[in-house]
Amino acid sequence: MTSEQKPKNGADLSIKDSIRAVSKSDSSQGEWNRMQKFTVYGMSLSGNCHKVKTILELLGSQYRWIEIDTRKGETKTAEFLKLNPNGKIPVLELEDGVRIPESNAILYYLARDTDFFSENLLEQTRILEWMFFEQYSHEPYIAVNRWLLRYTKTENETSPLILTNREKGNKALTVMEAHLGNRSFFVGERLTIADICLYAYTHVAEEGGFSFDDFPNVRKWLRNVRDYPKIPSIQG
Repeated sequence: MTSEQKPKNGADLSIKDSIRAVSKSDSSQGEWNRMQKFTVYGMSLSGNCHKVKTILELLGSQYRWIEIDTRKGETKTAEFLKLNPNGKIPVLELEDGVRIPESNAILYYLARDTDFFSENLLEQTRILEWMFFEQYSHEPYIAVNRWLLRYTKTENETSPLILTNREKGNKALTVMEAHLGNRSFFVGERLTIADICLYAYTHVAEEGGFSFDDFPNVRKWLRNVRDYPKIPSIQG
């Protein structure tokens, strides 16, 4: 079976089997991650920051979390702009002071050469494909509606922007639903950073007015990820 072929009973694979598969090898990258002491500048209610917290927890890494509240303009201060001139969170800071912004870039940096990525080139490409999908076809609609309806409360359920975002967000969920038809996870029947990336805002999509009633495969996948050890919840 090639990495592109789907196992006939993929959706029936035990989640415990997937966990064992990921846990079997202890790569040098994973060991390096555990030895490092990272600093994360993030916001607990942010899905993008949730991605970083998730991979650090899964890898057993030591990290310090510095809470940055975008609602108070804390990403626009001169002090923060020295950390990331783009004025966005999250930012990962290494022990030597090197800083990495952008959630999906951080995911790749931390997961490379671990079992949450892949050694197979095609699987690597599929993982990146879903991570790009999340940033361009998913997050701009699902995350934005959540932010506008729950936190800023500058829009209501029937405003044109919310309705347009809901239509586009549901299109993204439809793509995910079809892909997950007989899969437990997005790539390779194990948890990867593709799942971590998409889980962050999907598991709180209902806060943005989205429903999973028409997306049973997505709902099942959410349970699969949520039941994985050390998966944190968004706070706030």
